[in-house]
Amino acid sequence: MGLFDFIKGQTIDVIEATDLPRDVVVFRFPVQDNEIKMGASLTVREGQCAIFVNEGVIADVFGPGRYELVTQNMPVLTKLKSWPYGFKSPFKAEVYFIATNLMTDQKWGTSNPVLLRDAEFGMIRLQAFGAYAYRVARPEVFLRQIFGTLSAFTTHELSGYLRRMIVSTLSDVVGEKQIPAIDIASQYDEIGADIRARIQPRFEEMGLELQNLVVENISLPENVEKAIDQRTSMGVLGDLGRYTQYQTAEAIRDFAKNEGAGGFAGMGVGMGAGMNVGRAMADSLASASAPSAPPASPAAKTLCPSCGQEVSDEAKFCPHCGKPVGAVCPKCGGKVTPGAKFCSSCGEALSVKCAKCGAEVTGKFCSSCGEPRP
Repeated sequence: MGLFDFIKGQTIDVIEATDLPRDVVVFRFPVQDNEIKMGASLTVREGQCAIFVNEGVIADVFGPGRYELVTQNMPVLTKLKSWPYGFKSPFKAEVYFIATNLMTDQKWGTSNPVLLRDAEFGMIRLQAFGAYAYRVARPEVFLRQIFGTLSAFTTHELSGYLRRMIVSTLSDVVGEKQIPAIDIASQYDEIGADIRARIQPRFEEMGLELQNLVVENISLPENVEKAIDQRTSMGVLGDLGRYTQYQTAEAIRDFAKNEGAGGFAGMGVGMGAGMNVGRAMADSLASASAPSAPPASPAAKTLCPSCGQEVSDEAKFCPHCGKPVGAVCPKCGGKVTPGAKFCSSCGEALSVKCAKCGAEVTGKFCSSCGEPRP
């Protein structure tokens, strides 16, 4: 036979809730089939409040302290039950103790990865977790909105709903802030503050107050982490001189661990290997970063004045018809620039007077009289 079976049918003169587990949010005092003695003692400890419910209607609310249950201390219940002044008989009512202290170290996390779009890596999946703390700010609202007819209500019954609310808001916040995946670790505090600000009104609707919310970690997919690691490695390799020194130091450390003369010989080999690897990498990166020489431009093309076929600008005679292409020096046969007065190769005057007829001679013979060039 339990304690409550023993007192069944008895009047209750002491009402209090002691040694409640820390995760209990609501505790219903066992008054079923019993009556509360008018003038009974009610003790409400710090971090608690007591609510009297009459036939499903919330009546009087008591904060921390010790009370004597009389009509003067229970104005709502007195009105609901229409008690006359000086009423002394026992009465029935449900009594609920609600914890108003801070519920700390409540965990939240994504059960499945959250799909987001990143400007640099495209579509990525994030997983996040953290902790939050809340308390019951308005006990009568919480009792009306959340609690049913259970004998006790713990944080476990509430955590699933609150966790889903936080994760849903996390997706909205991270998506709207458009934080690059590579910089998201530096925004934990800002993300947590934004989530708390957004869901605070929804907590208030349940009579709760969200005191704090912490984002402990947002993990990136493995392929994105590898890409970030590669970029970090390339940043380290940016100073090739330091990288060579690092390779040499690593080789010295590794081979110095060997014992005996072989260790010293190996040390020398390791130093040489470290410097060679560093030098080879420096040369390859330097050659890769050096600007490539522009491709040689093809030789300029001209048209033969006789047959109109395309010939090289450097050709003296057309390969198609065999006739000379452009002007040539009458002495050395070199090609001369149109309009020039002297050959750029031998210095011969390109235009002279014919000794017989006085006409201008540009070739080896006078075009007027056929006299050889003077």
